Amino acid sequence: MEFKHISVMLNEAVDALNIKPNGIYIDGTAGGAGHSKVIASKLDGGCLLALDRDPDAVAVAIERLSGLPAKVLHHNFSEIEEVLAEQGIEKFDGLLLDLGVSSYQLDTAERGFSFHNDAPLDMRMSKEGISAADLVNEMSADELSKIFFDYGEEKFARKIAAAIVKKRQDKRIETTLELADIISDSVPAAYKRNGHPARKCFQAIRIAVNGELDCIEKTINSAFEHLNVGGRIAIITFHSLEDRIVKRCFSELCKGCVCPPDIPICVCGRTPRGKLTSRKPIEPSEAEIKENQRSRSAKLRVIEKIKE
Repeated sequence: MEFKHISVMLNEAVDALNIKPNGIYIDGTAGGAGHSKVIASKLDGGCLLALDRDPDAVAVAIERLSGLPAKVLHHNFSEIEEVLAEQGIEKFDGLLLDLGVSSYQLDTAERGFSFHNDAPLDMRMSKEGISAADLVNEMSADELSKIFFDYGEEKFARKIAAAIVKKRQDKRIETTLELADIISDSVPAAYKRNGHPARKCFQAIRIAVNGELDCIEKTINSAFEHLNVGGRIAIITFHSLEDRIVKRCFSELCKGCVCPPDIPICVCGRTPRGKLTSRKPIEPSEAEIKENQRSRSAKLRVIEKIKE
């Protein structure tokens, strides 16, 4: 299957980095190299590091970025410290993260991300480690319920988890449609009118399998320390869990004095290290949403470093 991925807010995200031709930039989620290709094409004397944890994406990015000032590296964006050390880079000028699952991963049935096709229950972005099937078949009802509620905000989390545990006593749950059917049979009929009832649970399992939320804060803080003054971090999120983390981290970096309000003069000496480039997140245009429905929940937040 061709690696097809429509880059969300392509121009907005690249413009947000305020690219300097001789700068060093990192695309931490290269995917189909859509954003990477545009960033690299704007460089003259600079360099792009394009990272991805998915070996399929790495192979495609190498091909699509051939001849451009870019290096493609098989790394998770959470390993940014190691990447910079390996490349002998102390400071860089911009980081882009396009969080979530790619169109290619969703549309390639055998990757097991989608409840629309029958396929092995996998969901591993890196193709390594614990799979969705391992998680679904080995976790307790309480553990599954917590994942569904925390990562999917699923109100029937307990009922669905109990149904999974009961079903797997007969046989191991191996495929996406097996799991989707169990979820569908566990919720009231009225609940199904708002879209497929498996959507939230599949999102939750995918987040848990790939540790998607665990490394966002660490990556932002590590990247900010190595960012040149005037450099920017631009992050596209696709659901509220990711967006809350990014918003909170950016807010902390933009925070000034933290003295108690009853102290008349600042004694902490803290001043903001970053500033938001816009008060509200950038969202896709109506035209983009019409062309690519998967962009409808996207939000782009951008922070600029203003002091070390």
